[in-house]
Amino acid sequence: MTALDSATTTAPGLAERIKAETDAAHRRTEQSRFVGDLLGGKLNAAAHAALIAQTYLVYRTLEEAGHAHADHPVVAPFLGDELLRTEALEADLEFLLGANWRDEISATPATQRYIDRLNEVAFSWPAGFVAHHYIRYLGDLSGGQIIRRMLERAYGYTTDGLRFYIFDQIEKPKVYKDEYRAKLDDAPLSAEDQQRLIDEVNLAYELNGALFADLEADIDTYLVK
Repeated sequence: MTALDSATTTAPGLAERIKAETDAAHRRTEQSRFVGDLLGGKLNAAAHAALIAQTYLVYRTLEEAGHAHADHPVVAPFLGDELLRTEALEADLEFLLGANWRDEISATPATQRYIDRLNEVAFSWPAGFVAHHYIRYLGDLSGGQIIRRMLERAYGYTTDGLRFYIFDQIEKPKVYKDEYRAKLDDAPLSAEDQQRLIDEVNLAYELNGALFADLEADIDTYLVK
């Protein structure tokens, strides 16, 4: 490499670093048997309801943290009503479990650990909130859309039961995701905070994988007979 090449080489941005440095954890999460069997139509509708219930408990806490950071310069660029999922999850749960759904759901041990971690970092550490925001919403706009189509085929859902995956206010998800990644690169974070954020994304993947594992522990009760 010449001196000129060295001078003009651009270091990877934060978005690229997150993707590269959390890829292994992301892949491990994708290997969940529970999710694979659910998307393959091997599990009953109660399995889908169980996943949506645990997902709701996570998002309820995450979105409460977002409201607490509404004016923070690190967090504010990532927030938008078009992303919020709590109401959609509530509608899905009412469809799947009925009007008294709130009485029928509770956090699994892994979900409670996930919530505890959000309570620990997402309200008090802006970059930590962004780490959890990133893994959830960019995942919803990416793999979540594939999951939506597979659930449609496997269980015959159209809108009800799948509202969590439907982003009516985001016309072009790819453009939105590209803009989100650009905001990551522009975020006013020190090198130390960037690394801590990446570490937190890795932890978030592990927490998500543990949530799936708890559901998988009861997989025999969900198998289609």
